[in-house]
Amino acid sequence: MKKKTFFNLVLILFVLSFFVTPLGRESKIILIRLFSGAPEIVETPKEKIDFDWVLKEKDNTQFNFKKSEGRVTFVNFWSSWRLTSVAELKTVQQLYDDYKDQVDFYIITNEIPKPVDSLKEARGYTFKETYLIIGEKMPFNAEIIPSGYIIDKNGYVAAESSKVTDWNTTKVRTLLDKLISEKVEETNKVSGK
Repeated sequence: MKKKTFFNLVLILFVLSFFVTPLGRESKIILIRLFSGAPEIVETPKEKIDFDWVLKEKDNTQFNFKKSEGRVTFVNFWSSWRLTSVAELKTVQQLYDDYKDQVDFYIITNEIPKPVDSLKEARGYTFKETYLIIGEKMPFNAEIIPSGYIIDKNGYVAAESSKVTDWNTTKVRTLLDKLISEKVEETNKVSGK
């Protein structure tokens, strides 16, 4: 076999490995992370979100999102089977590790627990997932996956993204620190409300 033919064959096998092996899946996840963007920081808030919507815990215990009213909140919609979500969750976990005591995290899926548990175990994720109740009203479009939002203490969206996002950036951390330190009244003054 000629050298050129051998290298062409190796190249073809390498490219095929991206489609049929776990190596390919992990490589795609890494590439997605490399090209992920930053969330949009909302300079002029539009309208307050409606905190009156119901979600559920892994054990099907339902709760109202109103429990986060007056707190800085992070909401993320994801699915374990979407590579874009898997790529994004690493940065969500990093943010969760550092802010879980100061920010309410809602990392929301509409799946059953088994694939979610498998993904979290395989990746070493410790965030607490939340489950959608299909048909329940909500202030966000849960069909856009992945998507995420940071909500200030007054209920205004301070940052948002409807694409693969790196949530673990200096810009996001600075925003969270600012929102955490503000009082509800101060947030109104800053946002012009």
